[in-house]
Amino acid sequence: MAASLFLLLDDIATVLDDVSVLTKVAAKKTAGVLGDDLALNAQQVSGVKADRELPVVWAVAKGSLINKAILVPLALLIGTFLPWAVIPLLMIGGAFLCFEGVEKLAHKYLHKAEHEAEVKQHVEAIATPAVDVVAAEKEKIKGAVRTDFILSAEIIVITLGTVADQPFGSKLAVLVGISLLMTVGVYGLVAGIVKLDDAGLWLSQRAGAAQRALGRGLLAFAPWLIKALSVAGTAAMFLVGGSILIHGVPAMGHAVEAWAAGIGGIGGSLLTMVVDGVVGVIAGAVVLGGVEVVKKVLKK
Repeated sequence: MAASLFLLLDDIATVLDDVSVLTKVAAKKTAGVLGDDLALNAQQVSGVKADRELPVVWAVAKGSLINKAILVPLALLIGTFLPWAVIPLLMIGGAFLCFEGVEKLAHKYLHKAEHEAEVKQHVEAIATPAVDVVAAEKEKIKGAVRTDFILSAEIIVITLGTVADQPFGSKLAVLVGISLLMTVGVYGLVAGIVKLDDAGLWLSQRAGAAQRALGRGLLAFAPWLIKALSVAGTAAMFLVGGSILIHGVPAMGHAVEAWAAGIGGIGGSLLTMVVDGVVGVIAGAVVLGGVEVVKKVLKK
């Protein structure tokens, strides 16, 4: 009986070791999406009243966990019974990301007066104590959770591809592990970024000259970081969406990989990013045009 117990423990240790190795491989493959997810979510929760920043981040993090709780079993079911549907569904998500990116830019630059009015209204809402801030932030949280769903889907699908030939238990363990790791990693960093200015203010009020200097530096750096992440978040929509669409068409994906391999090094990586971005912008513009046509037809 003791021998059987030791054999069982050895089997469990082997499975856990395999799961750990597979999780590391999946984490490496999804690291790029993690960066995009961080940029997008930091952008989504920026511009929130200081005492509402962490509650908003927590609300989006809970939404992200719910997304993954839906996506993990769904991915396992689709991967088992409808493996052909994975790529088309992922491409729909990629096209939606591109659409959101183009819509955001179009709203900002083609409908400038309306955009400025909305920004002014949001700033006034934050500054007015009488306004229900929680209700005012619901739309922002909803948009962040919606975007997270697309990026989470990509993370889950990439991970599923990594463990496609593994037993069901290993697949489940790796998918759950990656989901928790990515959620904690992304929203932990987002919480740190949005509270960077508070840390700077606290340090600037300390007694030590070095602490005060560091605090002033953080206060000056925080707004620039948020702006940079906002730009990076919009770019990430096109890069991630364009990459999904390109790799969803094998001939196009192989062609881009061949071009990048021919150049090699940083040049090859830059070429891939440029192609992903261009395809993302074009795809988003096409989808936005289609949506506008449908809106006009429905109005008529």
